[in-house]
Amino acid sequence: MARPEPGGVRSARRGGAAVVVGAVVALFVVLYGAGLASRGTGELRIPAAGTTSFLRAAVFAALALHLGELAGAALARGGPLPRTLALPAALAGAAASAGQIVVLAVVSDLDIPATYGTREGGLLLVMANGLLLAAGCAGTGRPRWALLPLAGVILAEALRAHPEPYSPEWGTALTVVHLTAASLWAGGLCHVLRTMWLRRATPADARALLGRYARGALWPLVVLAATGTLSTLRRLPADVVLTSAYGRVLIAKLVLVAVATALALAARGRLRRGRDAHAAARVELAVLATVVLVSAVLTVVPDPHWLSTR
Repeated sequence: MARPEPGGVRSARRGGAAVVVGAVVALFVVLYGAGLASRGTGELRIPAAGTTSFLRAAVFAALALHLGELAGAALARGGPLPRTLALPAALAGAAASAGQIVVLAVVSDLDIPATYGTREGGLLLVMANGLLLAAGCAGTGRPRWALLPLAGVILAEALRAHPEPYSPEWGTALTVVHLTAASLWAGGLCHVLRTMWLRRATPADARALLGRYARGALWPLVVLAATGTLSTLRRLPADVVLTSAYGRVLIAKLVLVAVATALALAARGRLRRGRDAHAAARVELAVLATVVLVSAVLTVVPDPHWLSTR
């Protein structure tokens, strides 16, 4: 008769299965999300949409992990810290930015030097170099110095995302604030949960760290909601909310952000009552990771204004 598996083994297997399923779903979202959202809208197909979404998701994840680690380390207030992810994240982000240059060259039928001369190619080059500089700061033991090149990367991404003729300066400013707040929320939570796992032998210390994060993350959450609302009102015409790929992807993102916000508030409520909020925070992080993927798809789908004015 077979012995029953210990609870820890069953939990580890369930966790491993959840990771595999999550990875498959994530890959499906970034590779096919733009195409599925555009079905039936009459919008033109975006060349290499899946590849571009994947590469932009990698850049967004790199920013979140790097900025979140800097913020999370400040909240930790001494004690053991998990192995840094800043260096590999920045290198992966640099590679993803360079990969976007290659994709742009292929779909535009240009050579690489000519691609650098385009607006988008030049901004992607700035992003790749900025992430390489951030990696250098992390690798040489000067992590805070990375804030300057990371700020340059966020500005370049905001400029790249808003080439439209209608008030691009407002769109750029909103994206800078929005992307920074999102990176701090998601990346900070990731670093805090990794630190809590490292300090699991002292549960009181781990809970105190999550409490400090919960109080500090309130402002990024508020800023994210405000900038997201303003960006939506500015960029999405009301008559194509359901008939444009942008509107459909944005609705999915808003639903996910609402779920993540509800989980964040639930975790804070449990903390105030002195109860364990670790499980809610882990689910919140999983939802935020999905938000990153959907945000990458959102940057690839067509601008909805042309559909509104046809």
